[in-house]
Amino acid sequence: MHRGLRVVVGLLLGFLTALADLLVVVFARKAAVAVARLERRRLRSFLGVDSAEPTRAQAVRYLAVRAPVGLFGGFVLAWLFYGLAMAGVIAVRLFNGGIADGLDRADDWVEFAWTGAVGVVLLYIEIQGIIGVVALEGKVARRWLGPSEAELLRLRIDELASSRAGIVAAVDAERRRIERDLHDGVQQRLVALGMLLGRARRNPEHVDTLLAQAHEESRHVLEDLREVAWRVYPAALDSLGLVEALEAVADRSAIPVRITCAPLDAPPQVETAVYFVVCEAVTNAAKHSGATMIGVDITEDAGAVRVRVVDDGVGGADPKGGGLAGLSRRVLALDGAFDVTSPAGGPTVITAEVPCG
Repeated sequence: MHRGLRVVVGLLLGFLTALADLLVVVFARKAAVAVARLERRRLRSFLGVDSAEPTRAQAVRYLAVRAPVGLFGGFVLAWLFYGLAMAGVIAVRLFNGGIADGLDRADDWVEFAWTGAVGVVLLYIEIQGIIGVVALEGKVARRWLGPSEAELLRLRIDELASSRAGIVAAVDAERRRIERDLHDGVQQRLVALGMLLGRARRNPEHVDTLLAQAHEESRHVLEDLREVAWRVYPAALDSLGLVEALEAVADRSAIPVRITCAPLDAPPQVETAVYFVVCEAVTNAAKHSGATMIGVDITEDAGAVRVRVVDDGVGGADPKGGGLAGLSRRVLALDGAFDVTSPAGGPTVITAEVPCG
């Protein structure tokens, strides 16, 4: 109730100041900043809308746009006051006439019920109109004045909290994937290797054949371990650089990969994010897309590294899937942007932009 009264008072004051806003815009633009400050105070105190301190040009534009909004708010309030006045008149007539004399006729009861129902509907519409005017006041202030430093700080805190939670979830998902790879791949091959060596000890007459199989199995174990290690962190990224690490990704891919990478001047954490974006995108395309070619373009412009991975597969990639969602969180943690476009029938386009600052 208290909040509603404050909103009504704020809109009523906004209607009165709208006339002053028009006069300032037309005749006294030097006073625009002072009047805009009063409007900011009104919005913050009565409507809970905060905005930035304006320059003179911003203040003039804001007042010119806000004045019609204030007048419209006064029009909405006028209907509210008119409806309340009519409700009061009806109530007085009802109590002085209808109830005192008794509502004996059925027509009286029908008229009373119909009037009450119409009044409730009109009151609901009026309340929605007031809510709409408040939202419009906030949109105009944020559009022409911009959010305040406090609001920007709140948004930044929310963004950091969300990205931190996303990073924790991504780390947990990566740990589970590594555990699964070790259990289903390396562990199973080590068990098979142990069985082959045991058979070789028990069957000396077949030792050469069994040892050859054990040697082949050990080679697969090393390949699986190397694959898991590359997923954790590629050593070539530090020793050879991003281009060499990406070429290794292309060499291991079952689908041809064309990589175009301009010389980068980016910090290590940015190169790491770029590497994992390309690696995960290529891995997903090889497993699920049915593509015959993958194109990777990496450029640096305006202090940011841009990555674009395109495959000619069937499309339908899910941006909320484990791998792509983890990439999104990794990029967002660096204040970057991540997007996946994958319509049915393809192509799938994965783009990421990571700032270098």
